[in-house]
Amino acid sequence: MKLRRPNAVVMLAIGTLVCALAPLKATWLDTAVLTGIYALISLSAGLSFGQAGILSMAQGAFAAIGAYATAILATRFGVSAWIGLGLALALPSALAWGLARMVTRMPELATALATLALATLIEIIARSWDGLTGGYVGIAGIPPIAGLEQGWAFDILVWLCVLAAVVLYENLVNSAHGRALNIVRHDRTRAMADGVAVAPLLSAMLATSGAMAGAGGWLYAHYISYMSPGSLDTYGSISALLMAVVGGAGYILGPVIGTFLLIMLGKLLPAQEAQGLFYGGALIVILVVAPEGLLGWIHRILDRMAVRRRAASGVARAADERDARPAEATP
Repeated sequence: MKLRRPNAVVMLAIGTLVCALAPLKATWLDTAVLTGIYALISLSAGLSFGQAGILSMAQGAFAAIGAYATAILATRFGVSAWIGLGLALALPSALAWGLARMVTRMPELATALATLALATLIEIIARSWDGLTGGYVGIAGIPPIAGLEQGWAFDILVWLCVLAAVVLYENLVNSAHGRALNIVRHDRTRAMADGVAVAPLLSAMLATSGAMAGAGGWLYAHYISYMSPGSLDTYGSISALLMAVVGGAGYILGPVIGTFLLIMLGKLLPAQEAQGLFYGGALIVILVVAPEGLLGWIHRILDRMAVRRRAASGVARAADERDARPAEATP
């Protein structure tokens, strides 16, 4: 029987395993929570780049907006974190939609530079607006989510959010909008000739990815209890994009796999300064060995094995038919 949502089922199994093992050790629990948060931001990068073809360098900025939104509401006005979630989703989504309406008609490189400029602008505002964001000092004392003060409970919430993002992602890809998006990604001219509203479709996808990143920022703020301009900066955007590319940006679970791989390997590095060198080396190796990411490489190997198996089966069947054919009578 073929599963209708195989990626969601696999994600459910991964999340269940992580939530079961993480509480066994304090360091595991912290790593599991942060991995889930970055997986959520990386999924937003996978949606914008792997599906919509928009090389967004602003996913970290969208997450920062979500984090600042809930942090300001919680610390200045005493608003519940669940109400802050609504603003953390709406603000980056609206900003991403407006940005996409302006830049999706531009070439890919220009679009990437425009998103990078937006991320830099947001970071400058966060550093300069002392009265709202706390400037360089940031915002401290962000309260935890009510009822989820325990680390294991927050870990479950994080991976439920990742599962919800994967379900949404898979539904989008399998919908009519997802099929139209596939045409847009490969040939925009053909898509417009087929009657696809390219600009609104790309804007909706980037807005969805912005909301997804905002959810990651919301979780980050209430877990770390502190938010500053350096928490989710341009480096965070590049890291999220790199995680998506390493895992396979064109595959739904690729960003999650890439996040697991880079964070787990990053834990093995002796110094924080070596991570930049490691990330750069990992990207070069992936682009050379597996241009479609780790899942793409695995998928290609499985396809080759299937082709060889079918070819061997065909040869064996032909030999059996030849052996079963009656011999011609000799005169």
